[in-house]
Amino acid sequence: MNQRKRREPLKRANAVTSGYFLSAPSRSRLGKVIASCRIKCVDSLEHLGDGWTWILAALGVAIGTWTGCTFSTSPPSAGPLVGLELVVDGLTVPVALVEPDDGTGRLFIVDQVGQIRVVDGQGRLLPTPFLDVSAALVALRAGYDERGLLGLAFHPDYANNGRFFVRYSTPRGDDPGEPCTNFAAGCHTEVLVEYGVSNEDPNVADANSGRVLLAVDQPQSNHNGGQIAFGPEGFLYAGFGDGGGAHDRGAGHTPGIGNGQDNSTLLGKIIRINVDEGDPYGIPPDNPFVNIRGSRPEIWATGLRNPWRFSFDLGDDHRLFVGDVGQNLFEEVNIIRKGGNFGWNIKEGSHCFDPDQPDDPPAACPKVDADGRVLTDPILEYAHPDVAGNGLGTAVIGGYVYRGNAIPALSSVYIFGDYSGSDQTPDGILLVATRTDLGTWTLATLDVEGFSGGRIGHYVLGLGQDNSGEVYVLTTDLSGPAGTTGRVFKLVPVTNEAR
Repeated sequence: MNQRKRREPLKRANAVTSGYFLSAPSRSRLGKVIASCRIKCVDSLEHLGDGWTWILAALGVAIGTWTGCTFSTSPPSAGPLVGLELVVDGLTVPVALVEPDDGTGRLFIVDQVGQIRVVDGQGRLLPTPFLDVSAALVALRAGYDERGLLGLAFHPDYANNGRFFVRYSTPRGDDPGEPCTNFAAGCHTEVLVEYGVSNEDPNVADANSGRVLLAVDQPQSNHNGGQIAFGPEGFLYAGFGDGGGAHDRGAGHTPGIGNGQDNSTLLGKIIRINVDEGDPYGIPPDNPFVNIRGSRPEIWATGLRNPWRFSFDLGDDHRLFVGDVGQNLFEEVNIIRKGGNFGWNIKEGSHCFDPDQPDDPPAACPKVDADGRVLTDPILEYAHPDVAGNGLGTAVIGGYVYRGNAIPALSSVYIFGDYSGSDQTPDGILLVATRTDLGTWTLATLDVEGFSGGRIGHYVLGLGQDNSGEVYVLTTDLSGPAGTTGRVFKLVPVTNEAR
């Protein structure tokens, strides 16, 4: 999900937070914040931009446990809250799980190595892949790679038209003008492709029906995004990373501002298109950058580093949540709004960012972008681990608002995760965020039966949600696209007898 240089992380207090994440002092600049910390109301106040409210340390007693400049909450106290029920194993790198709205109860699992597998309505993994695009992919590096088959979305009327869409990484076309770096496997193209289901077998796609709708060149091999999903209005959303490398700088990145802040490129953006009109697609007329000179009209939101996984809440407000993978210090979760600029690379999370000193947040930075739009801070963030092991993880994995019936205690809670506390060890964590009556968000680890502190002993690659609102966790035990340690688990309730 995220490729970074090795470095000695800053020392942090425990990163489990209450309300908006309040980081521990960071080196000399942030070390000046001693007696007070800040918390930001979101949702109802988020559109106001820099709507900061300063809260004195004494108020921490009423909101959470005061630990330096971090508000901490305890994980759920009633013993293990959920169990992990194995759905399927023997996969390689399962990164997404989708259920089409066709009444069959089938689950479709995206494996990064190029296959979409089907779990039928009886819970059986079918031996024949629904689709296999492995021959069209770039050659994946077995040790670690962020490219591959990355996303799947079924048309809202799939039951009648059989249309579905995928995102994957292909070798770049023969374009000598595309800037490259010395990344061993850089310079590829991210494609959005439409397919149709076979007329003979509903569990197999028509492999010859592929039609490329969109191709975006990537200057480096990482930060590809990859998620695609239909919004409640029927338009298709897709996330693209900033182009890769680090800090949104270098070859293939717009000098001075980076791709995240350059609206002439789709890199570092979430886009929104109409796949039912146009050739090869149409632009919804209410997209925020339509008819704005120098801006791509597909853009829905800007200023993102690597929006690896995002989802729409199945609830009545259909909010769009995205986990945007951070650089050296912070991971963040955003609620995406039309035309929002989420700060990268002016900011990393809510903190100012300097590409020349990525481990030392500046004391000040612009609050608006070059066009005067207010930079929107995340609803929550958390720190990377420090040398003492404090901190939660290294790459946020966006999840889903729980709308199922099996675990009532999680109703309306946003469930997400982090890849691992270490790049070398499978140590992923499951997290939950809950919106308070004040509009702030609380963050806690999710108690899982047989584990402690939310850590589940696997790399967390993604989460999934079925049409009933139940949530799944997708894992592997290897850091790259190799082997058969890929598993899919379902979150299930734990009986009183097991507690």
